Amino acid sequence: MKKTVFALFMLINSGISAQYEMKPAEGYTHDIGLVVAMLEDLKNRITAEVKDLSQSETDFLFDEKANSIGSLLMHLVATEAYYQIETLEGRKLTEEEEKRWGIGGELNEESKKKLQEKPIKHYLNLWDEVRQKTLAGLKTKDDTWFASEIDEGLNYHWVWYHVMEHQANHMGQIALVKNRLLK
Repeated sequence: MKKTVFALFMLINSGISAQYEMKPAEGYTHDIGLVVAMLEDLKNRITAEVKDLSQSETDFLFDEKANSIGSLLMHLVATEAYYQIETLEGRKLTEEEEKRWGIGGELNEESKKKLQEKPIKHYLNLWDEVRQKTLAGLKTKDDTWFASEIDEGLNYHWVWYHVMEHQANHMGQIALVKNRLLK
């Protein structure tokens, strides 16, 4: 047991761990670049987990209270689109945007019915589209903006941290659903 723990410790602390170093993404100010790197890491990890799912796996519900992987992905896309529009564009969603993203914003009975029979690529392509706008918008901002208050006790950094936290949370749910897929 002690040898196994020591070997694991050595592996974690070896040169191999350098691949897990978090550095700011190029083209962004320092703090924004760190969040961009983290957002991209989460998106890449989620994409790697789901990119090869079949239609039945994308739509799978393991019980009546669960959400499908497709609906969870749409929720991530809609949440990012909402915060992107609100913070980077400084406006509210239009009626058309509300129609497009609203179904994914809520994980409820309606979304469970409507977010079916779309291939995994549909959700991943939407996420790519939204992410490109997020990255372009964040590139126009700086760390002074990032740290500035939106409301008392709320700044842009926290909002984008929340988007990242949200994605990490649902990554766990996606893993749970994937683990429950019928073999």
